[in-house]
Amino acid sequence: MLRGMGNVAAVTLVLGDEELLADRAVGDVVAEVRAGGADAEVHDLLGGKVEPGELTRLTSPSLFGDQAIIVIRAAQDLPKDVIAEVVKYAANPGDDAVVVLAHPGGVKGKALVDGVKKAGARVVTVTKLTKAGERIDFIRNEVRRTGHSITPAAAQALLDAVGSDLRELAAACSQLIFDTGDKSIGEAAVARYHRGRAEVSGFTVADLAVEGKAGEALEQLRWALATGVAPVLIVSALAGGLRSLAKVSSAPRNANENQLASQLGMPPWKIRNARRQLNGWGPEGLSRAIQAVALADEQVKGGGTDPAYALENTVQTIIANRTGR
Repeated sequence: MLRGMGNVAAVTLVLGDEELLADRAVGDVVAEVRAGGADAEVHDLLGGKVEPGELTRLTSPSLFGDQAIIVIRAAQDLPKDVIAEVVKYAANPGDDAVVVLAHPGGVKGKALVDGVKKAGARVVTVTKLTKAGERIDFIRNEVRRTGHSITPAAAQALLDAVGSDLRELAAACSQLIFDTGDKSIGEAAVARYHRGRAEVSGFTVADLAVEGKAGEALEQLRWALATGVAPVLIVSALAGGLRSLAKVSSAPRNANENQLASQLGMPPWKIRNARRQLNGWGPEGLSRAIQAVALADEQVKGGGTDPAYALENTVQTIIANRTGR
């Protein structure tokens, strides 16, 4: 395996369509580079928007010794000539860049997967969680990684209350740990925390924000916070909404929604909704909005002093980054 900056693999392929776990694997590589002391700039790109020569430009040595981390999400959508460029780079990478490729698996873009594997790229595989028991294990591990525990009954109650989306489950676990302060989380804590959450959801706020409806989005955000919706759940919904837009934006516009459903891991109705919401968005604006939500995630989990302010600022930033704003 060829090394890039420090002891980090020069090229990492994150393979699998479990979105949260894939995002975490990408984040782990970035954190690994940072831990090595490198002050590298992160370039977060969408596969369908990468142009020929762009990777070469971003990985070329700088006169000032600048270092770079190039993240390419939805790498299955890379054009053929760019795939060839990536594979060529993977075989002979530079010393001042680390490249991370996120690919959901499947036949699309298989030439990229095969090529970078043969070139010696590091491969991180994330597995889709399809069974209720696997999601229960995810909840227990999510709580355990912070030094806490959750009873089997409480884990089941949380799954029943939140649903199967891993982002929502992870956010709910974080909030429970923060709110209870208990080493062991029981069923009563889950019931107490989730009582009366139905008035406004984070998804309501997210839909209004990505559609550019500033007044309504901020009004619903304030109401959601007032009725007890946890800030981490709102951040999770904002992240999920923007990720859906990014995934759908890279798909062919004339492709049938039912055909895209399995490829994108989204139900047809959600693809239709994202296509409608994409009006007014461009790739650069999406990238900046996603980065703003990542910052908000840190702030509501203890990195900031005022989660409500952080969320209002994030909603305003999302709306401001729609194309033409």
